[in-house]
Amino acid sequence: MGHEAPTFELLGLYFSKSNIMMITIASAIVFIVAVLGTRTLAMKPTGVQNFMEWVIDFVKGIIDSTMDWKTGGRFLTLGITLLMYIFVSNMLGLPFAVIIDDHYLWWKSPTADPTITLTLAVMVVGLTHYYGIKMKGAAEYGKDFFRPMSFMFPLKIIEEFANTLTLGLRLFGNIYAGEILLGLLATMGSSGWAQDFMSGIFGSLGAIIPMLAWQGFSVFIGAIQAFVFVMLTMVYFSHKVSTDH
Repeated sequence: MGHEAPTFELLGLYFSKSNIMMITIASAIVFIVAVLGTRTLAMKPTGVQNFMEWVIDFVKGIIDSTMDWKTGGRFLTLGITLLMYIFVSNMLGLPFAVIIDDHYLWWKSPTADPTITLTLAVMVVGLTHYYGIKMKGAAEYGKDFFRPMSFMFPLKIIEEFANTLTLGLRLFGNIYAGEILLGLLATMGSSGWAQDFMSGIFGSLGAIIPMLAWQGFSVFIGAIQAFVFVMLTMVYFSHKVSTDH
């Protein structure tokens, strides 16, 4: 708890080494799974290909529930990438954390950092504006900010900022809270009072059992948060590119 991230300075800006490392690891895992799932395609999918086809169908279902396929089909790749990347990122910090010199936290879930989740949120909201202008035209898209009444413009601007903050902070808050609790449970299992309680055996079990239970629950939360992020992404796209909104 309270461990700092290792940083370095470049051009007057500070970057987190742990974030860069964990982003790279999460991206590599997603890339490897995608390659393995599409390398040898078969009419009757098995193994990783079967998993990838399930992911594709799952994201298709999300898109179909928010907009028509003719409009939303172009966002399929984005949805698949976000779902897999966020889920993998959420899972990385569950098994363990790596702390060096009792001070720097290296291994963690990248989505347990608000910088990462808010960057993803800004990217998504930025893309919604880009595709809104591309598919509707700048003039028609601009009119949407004044519908149904012209006084709605300030509220629409506030909504854009609120959507960005809630999209990023919801993901960060859930994953960060889960890792904090896991850290507290691990600390409880190795603390002095636990070791003295009935020769330390039951004290350790008292921490291990809740930790395993919470890790299982955290897998569920991580999956739900990945789904929620992709669902809200498609809802935001629907509001920007669909003509009936």
